Amino acid sequence: MSNRKKVWFEDAGRKLDPGLVEQLRNSRKVTNQETNNNEIPIIVYLRKNCEQGKKDDLLKVCNVDSHNKLGRELHSINAIKGHLTPDRIKQIKDHEAVDRIFYDRIVTSFLDIASEQTGAAKVREQLGLTGKGVTMAIIDTGIYPHEDLTNPANRIIAFQDFINGESDPYDDNGHGTHCAGDAAGNGSASNGKYTGPAPEASIIGIKVLDEQGSGRLSTIIEGLEWCIDHKEVHNIQIISLSLGAPAYESFRDDPLSLAAQAAWHEGIVVVAAAGNSGPSPATISTPAIDPFIITVGSTDDQNTLERADDVIAEYSSRGPTIDTLVKPDVYAPGTNIISLLASGSAIESELPEMVIDESYIQLSGTSMATPICAGIIALMLEANPNLSPNDIKSILKATSHPTLDDVWGYIEAESATRMAKNYQISAPSEAL
Repeated sequence: MSNRKKVWFEDAGRKLDPGLVEQLRNSRKVTNQETNNNEIPIIVYLRKNCEQGKKDDLLKVCNVDSHNKLGRELHSINAIKGHLTPDRIKQIKDHEAVDRIFYDRIVTSFLDIASEQTGAAKVREQLGLTGKGVTMAIIDTGIYPHEDLTNPANRIIAFQDFINGESDPYDDNGHGTHCAGDAAGNGSASNGKYTGPAPEASIIGIKVLDEQGSGRLSTIIEGLEWCIDHKEVHNIQIISLSLGAPAYESFRDDPLSLAAQAAWHEGIVVVAAAGNSGPSPATISTPAIDPFIITVGSTDDQNTLERADDVIAEYSSRGPTIDTLVKPDVYAPGTNIISLLASGSAIESELPEMVIDESYIQLSGTSMATPICAGIIALMLEANPNLSPNDIKSILKATSHPTLDDVWGYIEAESATRMAKNYQISAPSEAL
């Protein structure tokens, strides 16, 4: 039996999340000291109903030098982001204002016949729906002003850059642009060949991932909060999240899940990629673990219009979630999807063999399936703008085809949109 005395961070209980404990352990191995000047990005959950005076004292204790900075509030989860040294983390873990401290983890970014495969093309032909009047936010690596989004009219109605602070739309990685096209490309540069489900929907680009497709939990949370704060100004109805990180905590504690859930409760439909860690079970990423939001898995349609040969993509993450909940909620095509190319982006130089007709690129992943689902939701909201996020989720699951060997089925745009159009929302009875 070992008599080794526990280091302070190993004996902190729930005050420190497991990811932060691991970072502190690694930091100690490097320096062979319990405390050092290594800066660790963190998110500090504040105690419920924390008094302003205690919060001010916490900030005073933390903001002492260049190695320790705490200040940017994440109001949707009652937290503050920053970076602290191990010594400072040790000092504040029992502070009266602190509930818990999280490691600000790294988050990463995870078309052709897809519109016909899902039935979205039939919706346009038979119901005349194109997503017009519906706004979706793509929280990702940014958006390149591709012809399929700007011609004949510019549908990129807003752009917010949390990485480099630029004001004009751009995408140095290329992933976000592909996702925007998966949802809402109009095929302008391909004579309509490569078209997303909602070719007249409005798009907002929120850049939270860098040129390498990487970012921090807190930055994605800031992107979600921006959407909540600007919901009315831009009529934001859908958020598409083709990104994620491994889930180590219950959705009840996970910062990114809680922020996505906050957007959902504000009336915004949040769609998130299940992740690309399949086929192993229990590999659903965050924020896709959240039971409220819509989690999308990916299929491989074998490049045919028939559904009989479609299968769940090998890479698509499987449930259950860390809380043993059933996920994904629905599946959409995500394999070998041709969509918009961001000129001069990292993806263009890394995957030159995937570039098609100079304006498009072929990619695979739950990252592609997610915005395709978001585009179909735009059609549903155009058909019936009064639907709540819960209505949308219920309709998608009720109309999905149980053709896959999983609990939930394959998204079916025509059935979902027809049900959305005819969906009756019960109004509260008037008082007599």
